[in-house]
Amino acid sequence: MEITIEHLVNELKDILPEDRVVINETVRELHSKDESYHASSLPDVVVFPKTTEEVSGIMKVASEHKRSVVPFGVGSSLEGHVIPYEKGITMDFSLMNKILEIREKDFIVRVQPGVTRSQLNKELKKYGLFFSVDPGADATLGGMAATNASGTTAVKYGVMRDQVRDLEVVLADGDVIHTGNLAAKSSSGYHLNGIFVGSEGTLGCFTELTLKVYGIPEHVMAARASFLTINDAVEAVIHILQAGIPIARIELVDELSMKQVNHYNETSYREEPTLFLEFHGNEAGLKQDIEFTKEIVLDHKCKEIAFETETAARNKLWDARHNLAYSYVHSYPGKKLMSTDVCVPISELAGAIHHAKEVLHKVGLIGGILGHVGDGNFHVLLMIDTKDKEEVKKADEINESIVLYALKRGGTCTGEHGVGVGKRKYQEEEHGAALFVMEKIKKALDPQNILNPNKVFQLKDKG
Repeated sequence: MEITIEHLVNELKDILPEDRVVINETVRELHSKDESYHASSLPDVVVFPKTTEEVSGIMKVASEHKRSVVPFGVGSSLEGHVIPYEKGITMDFSLMNKILEIREKDFIVRVQPGVTRSQLNKELKKYGLFFSVDPGADATLGGMAATNASGTTAVKYGVMRDQVRDLEVVLADGDVIHTGNLAAKSSSGYHLNGIFVGSEGTLGCFTELTLKVYGIPEHVMAARASFLTINDAVEAVIHILQAGIPIARIELVDELSMKQVNHYNETSYREEPTLFLEFHGNEAGLKQDIEFTKEIVLDHKCKEIAFETETAARNKLWDARHNLAYSYVHSYPGKKLMSTDVCVPISELAGAIHHAKEVLHKVGLIGGILGHVGDGNFHVLLMIDTKDKEEVKKADEINESIVLYALKRGGTCTGEHGVGVGKRKYQEEEHGAALFVMEKIKKALDPQNILNPNKVFQLKDKG
């Protein structure tokens, strides 16, 4: 017989202090949604563990009573990952926010999942180090690992999966495992880091992460280059990469989004397709990289290029880029941001962006383009009234057309946001028979389907 919520709460209070087992509606409401436009759903109870042992105890209770568990960081995800559609238990990791160890000689750190990117980098700066993955939001590291997040620096340093040396994971039955080690490389056993990173809380709860970090570059320079067309900008990017220039960031912002940048940040940049670039290295190397880059962009009809060496000017430039999503939200009060997230081979990028613009024009919605063009990943930023069913339908049509275009050209439905519920319907199209292998892994590790159920894909039965 299924236990009552009261009984479940009492069992959880045997594991956690009473003030960390919360059923009041305000807290449940805060954990009913993320930053996406997907419908909200309240959990039955929200718990706030502080230790791996507490997480294990919570999972044992959930497993015994077949109650779903949704891990929660700060709720910055964009595809409904943390929305508890099966109600159950939401496990908020905000109190597991300690930086446990910094091994500066090994260039690794060990952290709890509730540590945020900015929190870690503030501490690492004391050691002359930094953590490279740079998504737009100040997400938790646990959440970033769960979605295999990336961002502006992925072209040089890689995505979240590339930074993970080891995870401590609590499985559905409460067992605790480690997925890796501290070594820089290993050929021992299956690559469990690769399975758990990007699993979106469907295979286990991360309670510790051991991550790769980097030395702060000796010199940093930023640049902004404007072009007549998106195609010219993308072709310039391809030639920069082909030249072997070790670019650290290379972002594309279209003309509509440049207008938003200027409006929100009170800047006066050219309102044309624009590349935002950053270079890391020593002084002599940077000088050469910048000269080569300048030659390439001018060969591709660049109309203006400006370099920034001072920290304040660089920060202003990158703040303008990072604030782009907020600028749209600010310009369209009462509407919700919907962002597409496809990634294609870079040779297909210009065509994919042109297709996206054609679909926007055909459907009749306004949307700007933002791209991590060094790796073929781009977003269409749509502002929609979620109460207007026709507008939501149009946005879904745009998203689907962009996704299907990407899949037909060897791309993916999501480059960095993850699947959640928003990209779930494209999984079979993208993965084919491999999706059934993923389902077998899920059933083996979570036979009762209690860990973030029906995210990534839907199982036909709950176990």
